[in-house]
Amino acid sequence: MTHRATVDFLLHDWLHADTLCDRERHAEHSRETFDAVLDLSEKLAAEQFAPHNRLIDIREPEFDGVAVSLPAETPVALKAFGEAGLVGASKDAELGGMQLPTVVEIASMSFFYKASVGLAAYPMLTRGNANTIVAHGTSVQIETFAKPGLEGRTFGTMCLSEPQAGSSLSDINTRAVPDVEGDGSGTDWMQDPLGQRYRLKGNKMWISGGEHEMGENIVHLVLAKIPGDDGKPVPGVKGISLFIVPRKLVKADGSISKQRNDVALAGLNHKLGYRGTVNTLLNFGEGKFPVNGQAGAVGYLIGKQGEGLKCMFTLMNEARIGVGLGATMLGYAGYEASLNYAKERPQGRHVAAGGKDHSAPQIPIIEHTDVKRMLLMQKAVVEGGLALGLLCSQLVDDEMTGTPEQGENARLLLELLTPIAKSWPSEWAQEANSQAIQILGGYGYTRDFPVEQYWRDNRLNMIHEGTHGIQGLDLLGRKVVMNGGKALSVLAERISQTIQKAGHVPGLAEHGTALAQALQKVGASTKAAWATGVPEEALANATPYLQAFGHTVLAWIWLELALAAKEAQAEGEWDKRPEGPGFLQGKLAAADYFFAYELPKIDAWLGVVSRRDLTCAKAQADWF
Repeated sequence: MTHRATVDFLLHDWLHADTLCDRERHAEHSRETFDAVLDLSEKLAAEQFAPHNRLIDIREPEFDGVAVSLPAETPVALKAFGEAGLVGASKDAELGGMQLPTVVEIASMSFFYKASVGLAAYPMLTRGNANTIVAHGTSVQIETFAKPGLEGRTFGTMCLSEPQAGSSLSDINTRAVPDVEGDGSGTDWMQDPLGQRYRLKGNKMWISGGEHEMGENIVHLVLAKIPGDDGKPVPGVKGISLFIVPRKLVKADGSISKQRNDVALAGLNHKLGYRGTVNTLLNFGEGKFPVNGQAGAVGYLIGKQGEGLKCMFTLMNEARIGVGLGATMLGYAGYEASLNYAKERPQGRHVAAGGKDHSAPQIPIIEHTDVKRMLLMQKAVVEGGLALGLLCSQLVDDEMTGTPEQGENARLLLELLTPIAKSWPSEWAQEANSQAIQILGGYGYTRDFPVEQYWRDNRLNMIHEGTHGIQGLDLLGRKVVMNGGKALSVLAERISQTIQKAGHVPGLAEHGTALAQALQKVGASTKAAWATGVPEEALANATPYLQAFGHTVLAWIWLELALAAKEAQAEGEWDKRPEGPGFLQGKLAAADYFFAYELPKIDAWLGVVSRRDLTCAKAQADWF
């Protein structure tokens, strides 16, 4: 399979991840330790995750009114993941981490997403939950709630959406009031060592991993509003705060009690895909599990009051990159399955000048041009998507441990690319799964083969962590114009450097020219969209803008990968590996495919953006 070889190529031939070992934080690491982590991840994913992917799809979580039951294989697999130290692999040694670069941690995670995204969602959410507490919590909160998660002992969730609010978080109704005792005049709620103590009441919807019996505890991060002096919540997102709400109450010394917090499961959501990840509607503070005789879930303020959404964006942005990588790896799983099938399935014959020779043996379908087209499409999407995810992960490393200039540029680029890292793989890896089904023909949509499950799992990712429409509004409405377009300028400079390099490499100069033209078109469309300064006009076609921007970024990445492949060809090291010289030639073919078949699509997308076309905006409800 090409996955591990591609990870090695991306990490070392392209990103040169081993140079991160020159930085103090990663000084004890080397390529050898990176390879050891990847070897372990590949082995664990193959032995503990992949064999159960179909099982957890068929045997969905069940609730009998008392407890949620999962297949016995689920806790075993997740325990193995946690005991391997992979949840907090990039975190400080003091927190039980290995201080691996983030890019290596995410490369490790790619094996688990491909093996079973339904299982991998649990550690992904737990890691993001713990990282948010590390970023915004007190030292006691970090020790009590984050460290056990990073050690694989507890699980974590993110509780944002509500049944009536959806993605409109300013409209959430969950309330948090100080947990005062006695006559209400005391201040003990402010002195709790675990943080300012509140009681929460409300409902949270679509909470993945929200209720189960695995691990020592579940740590919920919950958005809620604290009423003002008039007893009313502050309107808008400025009134939102973030709270740590454990499933089981935690004592002042950090030990986990046996007493349930007032968090109750209202029901399970039964989904198209990701069926192995329990998805819940949770009721906070309804009184089913009263604490000290009172209804209300006990929660501890994290960060400052009114800055809950700001704190939660640490988790949301990490989750968006994780969702994008998960989508990529579902596409990758489908690609590998359809590639194997295409190599083994005989059907049809070559057409010669005199027609077909029906007495000749049938040929493997991979020899048919249209099958090659579908395979190249998948290859371009999944390998490009994996490169995008690893690039964003290395930007996290540069922001954390690079020079001040590297750190600032990485921060700007990461902000700009996060909507792309989430949305582009979610859309196009889903289409790649569709092409995998097509290659298998009638077998593709049967449960005898895995590709239909990959398609179902992947369909959720265009909705997970913000829909395409939300990502497009974020990109065109905020990211490309923030700080006078500084982030866009940083990206344009990086792309221009790649174009300049390609101009001196035979076979790539033409791609460089096409990318330069695409970059110019994106810049011109950005200005045209905002020419009138009217948001309703500028943002009317934010989603097509997102699509064009994403394709331009991926064209840049593929030109980068083609340059790396050319350099590796000259060095000759890959000729000695089992994959042989065809491995690098395949990278160049995928780049050629992307520039020939995909990049030209941006003209139609940017056309409506530049014209500020209002066809959709003007449509009235009674026209449909």
